[in-house]
Amino acid sequence: MWILSLCCAFAVALPLAALIASDKPVISKEAHDLHFRSIVIDTHDDTTQRLLDPNFDIGVRHSDGNVDVPRMREGGLGGIFFSIYIPGTITGPEAVKQALDQIDAVRETVAKHPNDMVLARTAADVRRAHQEGKIAALMGVEGGHMIADDLRILRIYADLGVRYMTLTHMVNTDWGDSSTDKPVHNGLTDFGKQVVREMNRDGIMVDISHVSDKTFYDALAVSQAPLIASHSSCRALCNAPRNMTDDMIRALAAKGGVIQINYHVGFLSNAYRAADTPEIDKEIDAEVTKRCGKDSGCGEVVENTVTRQFMAEGKLPRVDWSLIVDNIDHAVKVGGVDHVGLGSDFDGSVMPFGMDDASDLPKITNALLNRGYSDADVQKILGGNTLRVMEAAEATAKRLQGEKL
Repeated sequence: MWILSLCCAFAVALPLAALIASDKPVISKEAHDLHFRSIVIDTHDDTTQRLLDPNFDIGVRHSDGNVDVPRMREGGLGGIFFSIYIPGTITGPEAVKQALDQIDAVRETVAKHPNDMVLARTAADVRRAHQEGKIAALMGVEGGHMIADDLRILRIYADLGVRYMTLTHMVNTDWGDSSTDKPVHNGLTDFGKQVVREMNRDGIMVDISHVSDKTFYDALAVSQAPLIASHSSCRALCNAPRNMTDDMIRALAAKGGVIQINYHVGFLSNAYRAADTPEIDKEIDAEVTKRCGKDSGCGEVVENTVTRQFMAEGKLPRVDWSLIVDNIDHAVKVGGVDHVGLGSDFDGSVMPFGMDDASDLPKITNALLNRGYSDADVQKILGGNTLRVMEAAEATAKRLQGEKL
């Protein structure tokens, strides 16, 4: 994942704007009013990478990327989990250092924008921020490699405000198997199970996006609190190993958990996955190198832009935002309306056409109402289910800490 900067913003803004320009669907007054009185929570945003750039100000509108305060306001986004991310190949003390750098960047960003944002640790904090008209900023660590095999680091992250941790990322940890690596542990090791127990005690939600199926079932068996999948879609609709099978969704729901639907085109469309060949990837990489040279800072935004260009030109299938709603609908039918939420992967993935940034979020409310969802059920999907799992994690931690004493 690249650290975003403004170095290439002007070079790519106009072509991107031309590609994504389209008539926005009419949002009904009912949908608008419901959306903006609801607490809308996104459990996975890679905007943190941008916060590391001293030239990036989240408080002003940008022509690139997906998230900033003006567009969050326009989209009614009331709670955002900033992802603390480094590649799984970075381990040990360096992984901890880089994670702490990102946590600090989130906290400093919130401190610089007190009129718009507030750091939230609990579900009550999120509700209070909504009442005050502010955006609740939360954090999730995307990969257990960032604890450096040390449970004390988990406690430090919890003290700093981290509220979920994804057990693995793209590669295995020393104690758990990833969905995109060759399994070596048969799920979670004994230490991996200790990690889950410690997360329960610390009030850190256990996130099973990115983990192998066996790791998921091991975590489900060990955890005393409900689990989340912070940014996964439905494998029945798109056969990506990162997505959840129907059986996994049912099992997650049975223990009170929530699957947060991912908007990334590679987790929505089988046609896109089939067409995204190594040859296409080489073309995209070559274009990124051509536009950015050795400046890794502009790589992510250019990669996303080029991929969108390829979709617009027909080199890759065009993926429409309505597939997000299809995945929500499928997950509801499989696991129940109390167990589905939103985890966009904004600023870290290629977005489908029509879900170009956070300002497009009211489309989801409008589409769900058009599909016959009640106001109460829409509010659960938008954020209510996430708040319930947060409250369950908090209650579990309180009980376990009491037992520990």
